[in-house]
Amino acid sequence: MNKKPAFQRGVSLVTAIFLLVILAGLGTGMVTFFSIQQQSSRLDVLGGRAYQSSRAGIEWGSFQLLQNNAGAYAVACRPGSTVQTIPALAGTLSGFTVAVTCNSILADENGSIVRIYQLIAVAQTTGLVAGNPNFVERQMNVTLEMNNL
Repeated sequence: MNKKPAFQRGVSLVTAIFLLVILAGLGTGMVTFFSIQQQSSRLDVLGGRAYQSSRAGIEWGSFQLLQNNAGAYAVACRPGSTVQTIPALAGTLSGFTVAVTCNSILADENGSIVRIYQLIAVAQTTGLVAGNPNFVERQMNVTLEMNNL
């Protein structure tokens, strides 16, 4: 009979428990890392969509000023500042609200009077407030100059 000495009994149990604790810690760390990566990736996608939404707001405001110069938005912007939330966006941008602010001033450029417009489009996730982990906001600014007032 091969009997182990008293000091060797239970060593394999201690080793097994030690390995289980180490493996459980590694597993927990990997799950945490994966969750953080998923959240980061989702916010990255939402940030891209917010950027595209704010860009859509700039394009909408530019169209109102350049192509629809007699429209209500362009007319309201001439005396000062106006803000309008653009109509609902479709597709992957449907989760965003876009507010377009227009400011205008008259300027003299070498004896020629021109109107300078500043458009500011702010896109943010619909229904969420800052501090929410899913809240994303992007802002874009554009300055336009028009000779025909």
